[in-house]
Amino acid sequence: MKKKFLIVLANYYKDISGGLLKSALRNIPKSGQVKVIKVPGVFEIPVTISKNIKKFDAFLALGCVIKGETPHFDFISQASTNAIMELSIVKKKPIGNGIITCLNMKQARARKNKGAEAAIAVVSILTQK
Repeated sequence: MKKKFLIVLANYYKDISGGLLKSALRNIPKSGQVKVIKVPGVFEIPVTISKNIKKFDAFLALGCVIKGETPHFDFISQASTNAIMELSIVKKKPIGNGIITCLNMKQARARKNKGAEAAIAVVSILTQK
C-alpha cells in the first residue's frame, strides 16, 4: 500500500509526543510515505490537517492534554476531537485521533505508546474495500 500519511504532532510535552510518534511510525506500512509536522499544541492540529487535506491520503493527530486547575483542558480536548471528527467525515479521509487526555503526567507517560492505536485504525480504514 503506497499511501501518503501526514502526522501532525503537538510537541508541548516533548517526551510524551516522542513516544506517541515512535509507536505510530512502527505501525505505518513501510511502503507508506510519511511527513511529520510539529505544532505547539493540540489546538493547532485540526487547522494543520485542514491546510494539508488534499496532499495526503491519511492523517494522524498526535498529542497530549493534561488536566490543570481550570476548565481549559475540557475546552481544548472537546474542540480538538470535534474538529478532527468533522474534518474526517466532511473530507472523507481517515484521521487517527492519537491525542491522549490525561489527569496527570503519570497517566500520560503510561499512555505514550497510544500513537500505535491511531496508526492501526487509519491503516484499517485505508484498506477497507
